[in-house]
Amino acid sequence: MKKIFIIFILFVAASFTACKKGFLDETPRDFLSGGNAYKTAADFNIAVNDMYRVTRFEFYTRNENHPFDYMYGCDIVFDGQPFTGRHTPMSTAYAPVGGGDIPGTHWSAFYKIISEANAIIDRAPGSSMTDAEKLAVTAKARFFRAFAYRSLAYLFGGVPLVLNEVTSPKTDFVRATRQQVYLQAIDDLKFAVTNLPSIQAVRDGEISKQAASHLLAEVYLAAGQFQNAVDAATDVIGDTNVRLMTTRFGTKSTVATGNVYWDLFQPGNQNRKGGVNLEGLWVIQFETDVLGGSSNTAGQPNNYLLERHVGPHFNLTPISPNPFVYPTSDLTGGRGVGWALSTRHFSNTIWQSDWNNDIRNANINFVRNIPSKNPASPFNGQNISTENPPAGITVPSRNFYAYQAKATTPGGHPAALYENAATGLLKNGAGGTYLDQYMFRLAETYFIRAEAYLGLNRKDLAANDINTVRARSNANPVLEANLDIDYILDERLRELGYEEKRRLTLMRLGLWYDRVTRFNPYYAAMALPHYNLWPIPQSEIERNNTAVLEQNPGYPR
Repeated sequence: MKKIFIIFILFVAASFTACKKGFLDETPRDFLSGGNAYKTAADFNIAVNDMYRVTRFEFYTRNENHPFDYMYGCDIVFDGQPFTGRHTPMSTAYAPVGGGDIPGTHWSAFYKIISEANAIIDRAPGSSMTDAEKLAVTAKARFFRAFAYRSLAYLFGGVPLVLNEVTSPKTDFVRATRQQVYLQAIDDLKFAVTNLPSIQAVRDGEISKQAASHLLAEVYLAAGQFQNAVDAATDVIGDTNVRLMTTRFGTKSTVATGNVYWDLFQPGNQNRKGGVNLEGLWVIQFETDVLGGSSNTAGQPNNYLLERHVGPHFNLTPISPNPFVYPTSDLTGGRGVGWALSTRHFSNTIWQSDWNNDIRNANINFVRNIPSKNPASPFNGQNISTENPPAGITVPSRNFYAYQAKATTPGGHPAALYENAATGLLKNGAGGTYLDQYMFRLAETYFIRAEAYLGLNRKDLAANDINTVRARSNANPVLEANLDIDYILDERLRELGYEEKRRLTLMRLGLWYDRVTRFNPYYAAMALPHYNLWPIPQSEIERNNTAVLEQNPGYPR
């Protein structure tokens, strides 16, 4: 009985203790939580690394469709196999009610970056980091916040400006103007330019002062501050730590049929790595079969599936047997499925004046002539051309069209993807593009400055910048009289092609509708002028129930 009484007393005492405030509050010691995650430099570096991850996820590895929303529905490619997840039909893909999720998908990703950036910025001052460490992580966070807001403003116009960590439910967001969003991005980027290290001091894949200056020049351009855009671009172009690559370099520089433009896109050639390539300003990293590398040979979900979209399917029915052995790691484009067919404007029109001399149009870079390697075919050993296809073959179609070789790695697929290495035959699991990817490249900085000079009515200086890039490719110089925004946009296609997030460029300029209706007949009948902006996601409007989040003009409200 005495033992029972003692146990009862202990139970009552424990009960009273449990009622005291804070007794059940947890103090995490062996896992991260909102309460203990932002203390040390290591904690903040984890948060910074996740912004890199979300960026790579958004533009490259999310899945086999949404990274390509920046390419489909523009003036560069069209759908070889219509699918509502790829902007066809546009009325469904953009519908804010009961339609596709394209705008909402990207809205969420960019606000995820902004949320993480705000947490870093707000929590850094109270951390245990040194002042130098606080400044460094804040500069990185402000770069990514500007990068996200710039992208949102191009796609949606004005959006809610959230500049502090949101720690409780909030349902009263309102839209800032597009110009206000630009000014905020400019302010963040000026801070980043001042406080980020120079490019030669960072690891491959990290942002730098030069990357921030490049982006700052672009946002100044969007804001109509042309002289400031010139100045920011000049800071990059005049930097001795970066330069256009004008001579052969890198892993395959001895390949006789290659050229310096081709070298830019060979495996292992995108990063600086001791000064090998000084043209890349921000290079997104992919490491095959490395944990966290977002590129693997076990399957497709973690890959950048550019090859899968852009490579033709190469089933040349009704020719039998097929002249091509597919899928093969050669100029046929690996294991493409022919979803992203080149527009005639991209594959032919923009090259007419320099068809034979511009090295970017050489067959090794823009593939039009493909040798048949099927011994059973009467075409074996012959080149089959997209410009003069065999009878019965339609060009362009999913099976045969001209495409830019930078989408794939001819002869350079990972070893685990070969079914037969001797013949180059690939397994069905191929389809990724196993290359590090340029987010910003110095050639584009020249185009940004040229566009700013155009805004200042200095066509002479704009032509000089365009011709600096064209000279590297042995292209004829553009005459000052022929230079306008259309020419610059065409030159961006010639130089950047699939690299460019084309939708961001066209929507920044408000020229999406104009370019699509003129140069992409596949989409022209579906295009509407208000598609120059995406709709604000309806789910965001509905959950924001204590204030009005205005919809863009032309969309159901």
